[in-house]
Amino acid sequence: MASGIKDKVVILGMGCTAFGERWDMSSDMLMAEAFAEALADAGIDKGRIEAAWFGSALDDFNVGNSAIPLATALRLQNIPVTRVENMCATGTEALRGAVYAVAAGAVDVAMALGVEKLKDTGFGGLPIRTKGSVNDLWMPYGSSPGTFAQLAGAYRAKHGIAAADLKRGMAHVSWKSHQNGANSPKAHLRKPVEMDAILNAPMISDPLGLYDCCGVSDGAACAIVTTPEIARSLGKSPADLVAVKALQVCTSNGWESQYGEWDGASVRNTRVAAGRAYLEAGIRDPKGEIGMTEVHDCFSITELVTMEDLGLSAEGRATFDILDGRYDRDGAIPAQVDGGLKCFGHPVGASGLRMAYEVHAQLLGRAGQRQLRQIDFGLTHNLGGQPSNSVSSVAIFGRL
Repeated sequence: MASGIKDKVVILGMGCTAFGERWDMSSDMLMAEAFAEALADAGIDKGRIEAAWFGSALDDFNVGNSAIPLATALRLQNIPVTRVENMCATGTEALRGAVYAVAAGAVDVAMALGVEKLKDTGFGGLPIRTKGSVNDLWMPYGSSPGTFAQLAGAYRAKHGIAAADLKRGMAHVSWKSHQNGANSPKAHLRKPVEMDAILNAPMISDPLGLYDCCGVSDGAACAIVTTPEIARSLGKSPADLVAVKALQVCTSNGWESQYGEWDGASVRNTRVAAGRAYLEAGIRDPKGEIGMTEVHDCFSITELVTMEDLGLSAEGRATFDILDGRYDRDGAIPAQVDGGLKCFGHPVGASGLRMAYEVHAQLLGRAGQRQLRQIDFGLTHNLGGQPSNSVSSVAIFGRL
């Protein structure tokens, strides 16, 4: 019977580029930048890496549609390299491949790297693939702000939340993240934004204003993983290591968009992935045990609803928990301590690994001005696609 991956894999090293408009850097250069930091952090020669997973979702123009660009950019010598894509969960999907390979005993040391250069596409948001292609069959949607605005409307209707209260809750999400992002040297946007500016910003898709939406950027992030035993043989002490406690992915099966039962006010597969991750990690009381989160704040309403989907706020209470400061940097469960997607932007293939990079830094006490009090567990969450047709990933990290 499956026993899960809890404590079978540790992060040996991590790296992350600065995110932003990296016009002067090619995708290869971004990969090399993240890899160099991860390799130095791991303290190993790159010849120790036995397999790699490469995450890139929408950047076919720069990196093609195979894993070869990663192997050539980093001069990885004749090892298996696999390209993965799972919408906005692509970075975490790359990490899952590396973690599962080590947990299975297939390799001793594996790597995951995600990259995307979306500023080169010319789109202000995520690029949309050519209409009339097969992609229309699995992703029939208009604008992303429009579909997530529908999530806000359904959530408000279900729970009887006053429009003004929901607006203030979403504004607080954005305000908090911009405050945090000011202390993140690698963030794209590092300027605090005042609450009045958020509340009075131009409307994008009612009720989502300008500051309720994240932008896109260029960036890469990388993780090198191994077993606890091998890490110790390389001279790493428990204080140097972060263990993977759980990593779960759940994908929509059509229930939300093809049946009449879904109320549109939550994301079912996030709830399923979270439940499985808590079980795998041995988390019985998420509200009391999870010390921080990096969730998929593509829109402020997404972060708000996700807090209920993760079981960190009671049904219909996330708006008020947010306004009470529960998820602020000095709150009970800090969220987006580095500024999240709101401040880093969303280079799709890199985002999940960037989230893990922040949790890794926090658990090891390396976060500088952002450093939280001691925490035992950190959680990352990605939501790829739309609430009605999506993939969710939930990963939990902690000390050995």
